[in-house]
Amino acid sequence: MLLVEDDHELVELLSGALTDEGYAVDVATDGQRGLHLGLTRPYDVVVIDRGLPAMDGLDLLVRLRARSVRARALVLTALGTVHDRIDGLDAGADDYLVKPFDLDELSARLRALCRRALEVTDVLRIGAGHLDVRQREVVLPDGGRVPLTAREFALLRVLATHPGTVHTRASLRRRVFHDAPAQSIVDTYVYYLRNKIDRSVVHTVPGIGYRLGAL
Repeated sequence: MLLVEDDHELVELLSGALTDEGYAVDVATDGQRGLHLGLTRPYDVVVIDRGLPAMDGLDLLVRLRARSVRARALVLTALGTVHDRIDGLDAGADDYLVKPFDLDELSARLRALCRRALEVTDVLRIGAGHLDVRQREVVLPDGGRVPLTAREFALLRVLATHPGTVHTRASLRRRVFHDAPAQSIVDTYVYYLRNKIDRSVVHTVPGIGYRLGAL
């Protein structure tokens, strides 16, 4: 998740609560930083405050959508008129929540956005094969199926959701393994995927990390 919010107290509250719920949260406190992160890192959900320094939240969202960033987006704002909500939705928001808000309601809305994101990506291509998101299995080009463990699935899903992105080991450790203390955990699970499926399923980018391969 990317959280773009300039209220430092609210950032501390939200990032702590959302991390406790299992999200891997990156924070930007202005629109320019939010744009940079949104364009260079893959996210499932972005939460954007409308009143940001450097760049208005809706301008940020419009720029992300113009660059084909498809992460689900929730806009937070103190502006709650019908016209304001329409502006937010027209800018590319999937949901719109007016401040002050209840933390439980925000959590429920984010869970709904994550479910909707999963619903539209039941199948993720891996060359001539694909990842069956609902069954958590890799379907091979010959029709064979390879079941995955929870962590194997989580790692491959991140790679397959963003097939053109090169992911650093640090970003994958934070996003998939929630900063597990073992530095080599990403390499270990890449080895598991290659051993279980095929060496071509994950491609190594020397000196950087990994990206999706092709079956």
